Parts: sequence; C-alpha cells; structure tokens
Amino acid sequence: MAEVTEKDVLGALATVADPDRKKDIVSLGMVSGLTLKGGHVSFAIEVDAERGPRLEPLRKAAEKAVDALPGVLTVSVVLTAERDGHAGHGHDHGHNHDHDHDHGHGGHGHAHGGHGGRGPAPGQEEPLMPGVKTIIAVASGKGGVGKSTTAVNLALALKSRGLSVGMFDADIFGPSQPRMLGVSGAQPVSKDGESMEAVEAYGMKVMSIGFLVPEDSPVVWRGPMVMGALEQMMRQVNWGELDVLIVDMPPGTGDTQLTMTQRVPLTGAVIVSTPQDIALLDARKGLNMFRQVNVPVLGIIENMSYYNCPNCGHEAHIFGHGGAKFEAVRLSTDFLGELPLDIDIRTTSDDGRPIVVSQPDGPLALAYKAIAEKLWDKVQLLQSAKKGPKIVMQ
Repeated sequence: MAEVTEKDVLGALATVADPDRKKDIVSLGMVSGLTLKGGHVSFAIEVDAERGPRLEPLRKAAEKAVDALPGVLTVSVVLTAERDGHAGHGHDHGHNHDHDHDHGHGGHGHAHGGHGGRGPAPGQEEPLMPGVKTIIAVASGKGGVGKSTTAVNLALALKSRGLSVGMFDADIFGPSQPRMLGVSGAQPVSKDGESMEAVEAYGMKVMSIGFLVPEDSPVVWRGPMVMGALEQMMRQVNWGELDVLIVDMPPGTGDTQLTMTQRVPLTGAVIVSTPQDIALLDARKGLNMFRQVNVPVLGIIENMSYYNCPNCGHEAHIFGHGGAKFEAVRLSTDFLGELPLDIDIRTTSDDGRPIVVSQPDGPLALAYKAIAEKLWDKVQLLQSAKKGPKIVMQ
C-alpha cells in the first residue's frame, strides 16, 4: 500500500467546506501544522474564536475525509481558535505564533477526539488514563540538565521493582524517549480503529509524538495544537492497567507545562536540576509552579552532581555540588539523591540501552534504583495519607 502524501491529505481536505464562508478549508488557508509519518496524520484547523464552539462538525468532516484515504492509519485533528479573528485569512502555516495560551485550558483549542474518537457526552469529561494508578511528572525549570535521561532510568528502576510502568514523553518539541529506549523507528498500531496501542520497550508501555512525526522534522505548532496532541496521546492510547506512569515533561514553566498540571491527574512531581546556581533558580520556579496548582512536589534530584575520574578516582565537582540538597531544605521538600556526570550514562542513553537495563547491577544503576526507592516510598506515603486512617469496627 502506497504511503499517504501531503498532496493526498490536502486534496482530501479541499473537499471540506467552511459552512459559513462556502469555500474549502485549504484554499481559505485554515489548515496548519500538517505532519505525516507512516500513515499517522496530524493537523490543525484554524478558526475564528467566536466560531470555535459550533465548528466541531467541520473538524469531524475533515477527519473523515482524511481517514478515508488509502494508507492512513490514524488521524489527529485539532481546532485552534485565534484571538484576533484572522484565522483562515492567509496565515503562513510555518510560523509558530503562540497566540492562544488560554485555549489549552479547556477552550476551543484542545483536541476534540481523533481517529474515530467517540468523545465524552456533552457536559461530561472522560477520565484521562483511567487504568493508571499513579502519575509522576519528571520536570526541570530549564533544558540541558538531564531530565529525560533521569526520567527513563527512574521508570526502568521502578519497573525493576516489579511494578507495571509506562513512559509518556510529553515533550512535543524535543521528544527523546523513542531514541533513549531504542524504539525510535516504531509505529503505533490501532487494533480497533479508535485507539492506538502504546509501543513496548523493556517491558514498559511508551508513547511519544516522536512515533508520529519524522525524527528530523521540526514540530512547528501553536500552544493549542500542542495541548490537543498531548491530550489525544493520553486519552486515545491504550495504556491499560499501570501501577505508575512517568511523564517526561517539557523543560520550563510555560503554558504547556501549566496546562499539563491542570489537565493530568498528577500524583506528584519530581524536579531535576544540576548544582549550578542558574539551574537551581529555574528549578525553584518549576517547584513553585507545581505548588501553585496544588501538585505535590515529591522531591529534588541533583544530576551531574560530581565526576569521578576513571584513571585516578578523584571526585571533581564540575558544576558545583550540594546546591540542590540545600535548595530542597530551603524549600521544605525532600532531597531524593544525587547522580554523577558519567559518560556511560550518556552513551547508553544515546544507544537506546539506558544504564539501569544495560548495567543493572553497576553503581550507576544502583544510584537510580536508590532514588526510585525513595520516590516510591514517598508516593506510597502520600497515597496512604489521602485515603485516611482505616477505622475497624469491633
């Protein structure tokens, strides 16, 4: 079967007309953010904000038109509403104007179903990932601190404890989990035409936008499109029953991160930082963001805390040392542990064989496992406190 092309998709969408303007949505410039990978199609339809609430039939018509194309496996369509009312008036589809931060919070910009999605009844909201017992966000105030490497090794460390674990890569603009888990070429499948099966890696269920868009193609999407894609991956992926889902959050404290904290029933969050003052400043912002939206902060991890010379064994503190531990005390949160700057952590992650599975009994893997144990103990304590004391009647 021939692979669907951008020309095919646009040709199908050219048969879909805007009900008010009586022209097709392609010639009106309403289609943006079109991405294709292995039969998975994603795009947005830009509409005026005041028309957004009544254009769900237009979204469904566009979805149906593309879904009928040979070679299409899944379709993800998002309505995005522009504040200034200029949607569909010749916008350049390649620009990343983040006009509409508010729509990711339940407005017209989030996803309304996907490939054959049935969606909740009016006025009702289907629970996201109902079979997942615990959802832990791994976050950082800035990029470059090793958050994704820490997240994947923590997930695998929890898996080694006998827990059923999933990994959700929520970093739309820089997905790294497919490569780190050695499944970058994987293609999600749909058994029922309505949901996607998560990709399996080292016994974990994994989902990432990296499975749905070409690895070397930039994702140039507005905020509402990002939130639409994230919600569809959470709602329409068959996560099944999981003890814990690790969410590799995008770095920073912007709208996407804030919306994720409000849309996802997070059990708690872990902050990853290096010992540097600038990284700790950003980590503090990340911690305060979670606290402002009432998400418990489970603790701080100091990554790249020290470097052991392989020749002489000397311990060097390239980025400083102990800053995250001090910050944890100052901010009244737990310090979960420190991880070294080590070439084996980097190379195993790049090769798709994270250190926890490639060297499970080595000192580096044991460091991750010790942090995972502390983290899981904190989660159990937190969940027990929420349940309250058990009263026994005699």
